[in-house]
Amino acid sequence: MMMNKILVKLYVPIIEEEYDVWIPLNKRVYNVINLLIKAVYEFSGGYYKPNKMPLLYDKLTAKPYELNQSIKEANIRNGSEIILI
Repeated sequence: MMMNKILVKLYVPIIEEEYDVWIPLNKRVYNVINLLIKAVYEFSGGYYKPNKMPLLYDKLTAKPYELNQSIKEANIRNGSEIILI
């Protein structure tokens, strides 16, 4: 049975925090960004409120992920380290 969620390490530099979060493999990157904004807002006690839509970056390559790709297509895997900026 294939898992439909993966565990990634999310870095949020603006609030100097990192989180281990489960994200759905079948969603588009832009949908996952919206989910992450809500999650980080809650994790930070309402402190994290971006003024504009942040992007997701690969921590190793510093390249942004394409917004319209699915998480699977973007090659984000279990254990990936991603940055929300």
